[in-house]
Amino acid sequence: QVQLIESGGGLVQAGGSLRLSCAASGRTFSTYNMAWFRRAPGKEREFVAAISWSGANTPYADSVKGRFTISRDNAKNTVYLQMNSLKPEDTAVYYCATASGVQPSIPPRLEYRYNYWGQGTQVTVSS
Repeated sequence: QVQLIESGGGLVQAGGSLRLSCAASGRTFSTYNMAWFRRAPGKEREFVAAISWSGANTPYADSVKGRFTISRDNAKNTVYLQMNSLKPEDTAVYYCATASGVQPSIPPRLEYRYNYWGQGTQVTVSS
């Protein structure tokens, strides 16, 4: 059974930084794509960033490109999301996700393509 546990959320002022972590267990982490999604209050869950199993491909949502960086440490079975220049509109619950089965070379952006999810970590950015 795959388990994903997010951490690192919190309250930060606009312009500040946070680093989220997602620790994975229950499978060979290094062979699977990983992704971050978020759900803001009153909105649908949306794609933020993803990283291929090799680390070679890292698609980002346009809203975070240039401010957020996704990375992975396969030795620690952990994926990270470094968030800089945070804005109030980044306020959301952030979820880590992965999928079973064949791993596409470019990780997908669509929520339904992922079938394992963490419990989420709250990020609040004050203005």
